[in-house]
Amino acid sequence: MFPNFLPDSATNLTESTSIALIQSIERIAIATPLRDNAIATTYVNQGSGSTPLLLLHGFDSSILEFRRLLPLLAAQQETWMVDLLGFGFTERIPGIKFTPTDIKTHLYHFWQTLINQPVILVGASMGGAAAIDFTLNYPQVVKKLVLIDSAGLTGSSPLGKFMFPPLDYLATEFLRNPKVRQSISRTAYKDKNFASEDALLCAALHLEMPDWHKALIAFTKSGGYQPFKFKQLGKITQPTLVLWGDNDKILGTKDAPRFKRAIPHSQLFWIENSGHIPHLEKPQITAEKILNF
Repeated sequence: MFPNFLPDSATNLTESTSIALIQSIERIAIATPLRDNAIATTYVNQGSGSTPLLLLHGFDSSILEFRRLLPLLAAQQETWMVDLLGFGFTERIPGIKFTPTDIKTHLYHFWQTLINQPVILVGASMGGAAAIDFTLNYPQVVKKLVLIDSAGLTGSSPLGKFMFPPLDYLATEFLRNPKVRQSISRTAYKDKNFASEDALLCAALHLEMPDWHKALIAFTKSGGYQPFKFKQLGKITQPTLVLWGDNDKILGTKDAPRFKRAIPHSQLFWIENSGHIPHLEKPQITAEKILNF
């Protein structure tokens, strides 16, 4: 039985990990200073352990990208995942600008409402930039930091230059196109066999949520996550693990050692024979490194 707030096409999922995750998604109204209305926020919580893990997904994605990683982590550690403001299946309330500041404000109030103890913060791709931003602003919340093929040293989305009427809507429709999303999916993996029909549906299911395109336009217009300076990254005092696929064709591989140099208490581990999303392509080794850390 799938949650009734999800699109009907969720019933077309076929992979066991996809089905198990979608069936476990919950929704809670999170009060924030952003609007008078509470924000219906989607999340998953599984497992038990002393220091919870909190996982943040990438750009135009959802918690479904952790479908293969979750059961491996939750078997040994309490694990939380949340759809960031403006993304996934979390409610997109009109009037919010969906800036990085809004995202970290919403994330803090989610943490305060449901977790309220220090966490090991795990961010993948854009979620890595969100995790860095959150760590710098709420250092008392983050005990350790894990970055998986993280954004944060490169510029904002190339879609930004198209985000003015009528091209803004057309840009999101281009991104919605199944052939475009399949091409992106294939680029994200080293092994193209992972770009299955189930993977494509997991990556596109949230596009059916109300006001998906409006929130994406607003976030991109805001400039998104700008590159962090080495001086900023040097302020991160938490132990940090940088995980990076050695065949990343989305962000490349040059930023991995740069993060290692910039963040004082950090270590870098290359995930071999993996592309941009090792948590999907190599979930066992990704989980092992996170749990050992």
